Amino acid sequence: MATDYDAPRKTEDDGNESIEALKARVPDTMSGSVDVEDSDNPSSFDLPGADLSNVELDVVVLPPQEDEFTCMNCFLVKHRSQIDHEDANGPICRDCA
Repeated sequence: MATDYDAPRKTEDDGNESIEALKARVPDTMSGSVDVEDSDNPSSFDLPGADLSNVELDVVVLPPQEDEFTCMNCFLVKHRSQIDHEDANGPICRDCA
């Protein structure tokens, strides 16, 4: 059977209710809530070119571990189990091979 999808959908219980009557029937739970924390727009966002010369960063740099290697193709530090082969430049990981 063919269905006309452009035809308006009507059911037997559709009445001519006003918008106010529909609003009264369905509670509006989202109208009062405001998303205060917006992760896309943090309050500590600095514009590019801002002077950050007085900012100190505390970074702990660990030396290479015995079970790690640096892939010479993607330059990521990976576990020894991820090594695929070594070429003239050095070790290559499985993802780059």
